[in-house]
Amino acid sequence: MVYYQKMGSIPKKRHTMFKKQNGSLYREQVMGTKGFSGAQSILYHCHAPTEVTELGGYQTYLPAYEEQDVHKHRHFKTFSNSYKSNALDGRIYCLGNSDLVIATCDVNEEMDFYYRNGDGDELLFVHEGSGKVETMFGTITYRSGDYINIPIGTIYKLSPVEETKLLIIESNSQITTPRRYRNEYGQLLEHSPFCERDFRGPEKLETFDEIGDFEVRTKTRGYIHQHVLGHHPFDVIGWDGYLYPWVFNIEDFEPITGRVHMPPPIHQNFEGHNFVVCSFVPRMYDYHPEAIPAPYFHSNVNSDEVLYYVKGNFMSRKGVEEGSITLHPSAIPHGPHPGKIEGSIGKKETLELAVMIDTFKPLKVFTNAQHIEDKDYMFSWLSK
Repeated sequence: MVYYQKMGSIPKKRHTMFKKQNGSLYREQVMGTKGFSGAQSILYHCHAPTEVTELGGYQTYLPAYEEQDVHKHRHFKTFSNSYKSNALDGRIYCLGNSDLVIATCDVNEEMDFYYRNGDGDELLFVHEGSGKVETMFGTITYRSGDYINIPIGTIYKLSPVEETKLLIIESNSQITTPRRYRNEYGQLLEHSPFCERDFRGPEKLETFDEIGDFEVRTKTRGYIHQHVLGHHPFDVIGWDGYLYPWVFNIEDFEPITGRVHMPPPIHQNFEGHNFVVCSFVPRMYDYHPEAIPAPYFHSNVNSDEVLYYVKGNFMSRKGVEEGSITLHPSAIPHGPHPGKIEGSIGKKETLELAVMIDTFKPLKVFTNAQHIEDKDYMFSWLSK
């Protein structure tokens, strides 16, 4: 989202002296994208953000991709994963390409370090749980159904209050709302299925002017790098601009319906470079007297389709469950399971809740997702 926000104390003019009570200067940091021509914010720190006292190690963070196999539809039951940890170490990577990687994470403990993604935005979808995300821009509380967007370069720490299940998209680009829903000024248009009131930024800015050793882990260039700052990373006294973390709850997505079945782009919520994110929410079915509410069979000729099932009875699928991820790759058709087309006729509504990610480059499967795969999914369209 790109609209102006301000928190804390800032000087009247940018790039001018801003003094503490003792006469020393706050340290100004311009945090911008696209070489100073994209969205940016200006933050004012108690200490220079460059004060690194120690370099730690570095390690790869992604598992290997599987070897090429026969092209097929895939189904992964992510709730079968029993591993639990913090919101970084607990990530189980499932799918990826050069534009994004997709992971799930069971979070039962807070980070005892701080983290930033130096490659792109992160979008965290909260399937279950509640807690808070502390950032250099301030603190955000979260609940089930929240999409939490953390901009590139933002230092943050996630602390669960309740055990939290996350779907995570690590992007190599900025994540924003679809261009077709915004006017030339960036304002969301009347036909958009959401508006600015549905988004919220940080709720509270708390300044930690503390000296000590604070570990920050930075993800960039295929590795996690460790740096130790000589002061608390959340030492910001104020900031303003257009780049900051924001939250959108899936319950605030207003579905677009029609007399006959509408195509998937009506469900679009966000977009990044070469991918889109859609929200399937409870909605009324098509109201033409001869409408078939179930989707038609279709081929993703130019994209791979990923569906993450949150809750409800998904109208076109059998055999999926909460936390299921299905991958329908390009080149081969997919669609409703046997009986689902006929079963949808005459129905008035669906109570499904799901997140869809369409990518415009082929996705690959990480090897550590194979142990939670439903190996028979490709044959689930056979009539029995």
